[in-house]
Amino acid sequence: MRIPSTVAKGLQSTGFSTIRYGLALNLLSIGRLKFESYEVDNIRPLITASPVFSRLLTGLGEQKLARVIGVTEMIAGSLIAAKPFAPKASALGSLGAAGIFATTLSFLATTPEAWQEKRGEPKLSLAGQFLVKDIVLLGASLLTAAESLQAGQRT
Repeated sequence: MRIPSTVAKGLQSTGFSTIRYGLALNLLSIGRLKFESYEVDNIRPLITASPVFSRLLTGLGEQKLARVIGVTEMIAGSLIAAKPFAPKASALGSLGAAGIFATTLSFLATTPEAWQEKRGEPKLSLAGQFLVKDIVLLGASLLTAAESLQAGQRT
């Protein structure tokens, strides 16, 4: 079956827009949650087990650290969404998001609660399942960064 190139290009354009604005919405929504006390409780096991974040935790405290993380996520999400107006800024936001998701993926190695104990071979716990989806978000961040950089070169 032969599909017209216009259909493929339309799907590609729609796919990139869905990735871009879905990524931005995720970051904005999750960043906003960092201002809620229950979210501070949710991220506690992740940040206390992380060598980097445990040091920041000592200096800032849980609530301030959560807010710094939240503001960082919301800035990245806002920049990603700004692509039509500021593609270079959007690329910066996407690269920042890639850093965010690479960091959260590192929690798989530092958080004991990410793995189920006593199961023989390693199996992800509920926390680990939550973290592993960041592989897809990392890939989306890299794709939106590349697309924004290309758009920035055309302007």
